[in-house]
Amino acid sequence: MKRTAIAIFSVVIVASVVFGVTTLLPGSAANIILGTEATEETVQQVNADLGLDRPLTVQYVDFVGGVFVGDFGNSLISGQPVSEMIWNRLIRTLQLSTVAMVISIITAIPLGIIAASKRNTTTDHLVTTGSYIGLSIPSFVSATLLLLFLTSPPLDLFPRGGYVPLKEGVIPWAHHLLLPAIAMNTVILAYVLRQTRSSMVDTLESDYIRTARLKGIAERSVLFKHGLRNGLLPTVTVLALNFGWMMGSVVIIEEIFAFPGMGELIVRGIENRDLPVIQAGILVPTIAFILANFTADIVYTLLDPRISLGDQ
Repeated sequence: MKRTAIAIFSVVIVASVVFGVTTLLPGSAANIILGTEATEETVQQVNADLGLDRPLTVQYVDFVGGVFVGDFGNSLISGQPVSEMIWNRLIRTLQLSTVAMVISIITAIPLGIIAASKRNTTTDHLVTTGSYIGLSIPSFVSATLLLLFLTSPPLDLFPRGGYVPLKEGVIPWAHHLLLPAIAMNTVILAYVLRQTRSSMVDTLESDYIRTARLKGIAERSVLFKHGLRNGLLPTVTVLALNFGWMMGSVVIIEEIFAFPGMGELIVRGIENRDLPVIQAGILVPTIAFILANFTADIVYTLLDPRISLGDQ
């Protein structure tokens, strides 16, 4: 209940900041719709139609309340409800982020465990060096390189961009998602790998691990049955934070790969000064970030039931 209250309070704070900042921006929604040469009477009529002539406190309450029910208002350009505009794009972006996260989990965590179990060996040094390289390459650089080498002759392994719905087949769907997911995942994979290695090294040096080894328990069982569950706790935090980060940083990747997701919608909203779209583009990734951390708290209690006692 406490975590739920914190999550709700966080959404209220972010919504308040977004409302305050966009309210202070120069110009008005009526001027954006009508242009700079509109008459004062026309501007007042549009303000009345949009509800912008109401007291600021009433507008604020309506805005924050709308966030909790998924009502972000209507687009100033098309007049279409923003929630309808973002829904399909949000689903696509969630698919892209989920595929990137799955790639990170199935590659970074096993590599981190291997590096920790073979600490200070050649294998450990190779994995660690690879993680340093991954951390040093920005996602837009890796995206450009992947696009340059893998979508054109002689390799020509992936499409240059776009999106294919899942209903048209898993293989075409995955074929279009895989390359941008890999590009988005370069830095995240390195973070998760290094965190997994670090936490597993600390766990494997714990007294209860030494005791398990002294009892003659097989090393595989010591590693996976006794060490992994506790060693993954910090990794869960990193995964949750990075999932939220992916939802917010997907703009560049989607632009490079012409992916019709939330990022592309945000860019178009900024170009057109479509304030409701911009507000939704800020709030939706933020809410996803908050929910990801909330989910991490739940996963903590599954991995370590002592946390559910409420002492931490």
